[in-house]
Amino acid sequence: MCSPTIFYLVEFLISFKLSVLYIINNFVYICYVQNHLKNEIYDVLSGKSQAGIGGIIQTIASYLSDGTQTSSAVENTKQFKEQETKRLEEYISEKGLWVRSIDLSQYVSEGAEQKVYLKDSEHVLKLNDAIYYTSWRDYFYNLLLHNFFFPDTSYNLLGFTKDNGVLFAVVQQTYVSITDNTDLNQVKEFMALNGFKNTRNNDYYNSELGIILEDLHDENVLTSNGILYFIDTVFYLTDDFWSK
Repeated sequence: MCSPTIFYLVEFLISFKLSVLYIINNFVYICYVQNHLKNEIYDVLSGKSQAGIGGIIQTIASYLSDGTQTSSAVENTKQFKEQETKRLEEYISEKGLWVRSIDLSQYVSEGAEQKVYLKDSEHVLKLNDAIYYTSWRDYFYNLLLHNFFFPDTSYNLLGFTKDNGVLFAVVQQTYVSITDNTDLNQVKEFMALNGFKNTRNNDYYNSELGIILEDLHDENVLTSNGILYFIDTVFYLTDDFWSK
């Protein structure tokens, strides 16, 4: 007869095997979800599927990319962005996308990359010159990524304007009324649940997607009635994202 020790050992091995299978199955499922999500995002950015929010943003991003990926070495030049801006302005004029009336008296604030104006009690206007990006196309990708991940504070591109010779995109966003100070630990937990690891300060990276999300401090993530609202996001796509 087998000793009780043998039975305990068999029971342990069975339990261990089941635990390993559970971990493997969960890992496979997570990988599947991440790959499906990556493919979904890729299709939105490449124009293969329609963006649920911000169709005009997708149209302009596709126009600027012509369905191709420009090398990072070329994009990281001032000349490239100047040429791209000229091309974009021609498109804006052709499609009648110039915004002529912005009530400058409703000025709220500004940062390095944008100026904010109150449009009405429910919306703000943001004028962004894409200074954080080496190309306008990458700025529009950022808007599409924001709308994909955070539809509650989605960007609606109204058009474009120029100030002292500088081109600005004019986007509309829902106004968020702050009720509490944002807990950055809560932001970190939320991002971790969605596969984004905190790399430094308020910057995050999802290695499965190849997407960087930066600058999530308490002025860019607001809290209203206990809910986090991401209002200003800075997304970057790495080479890993494009290597499907």
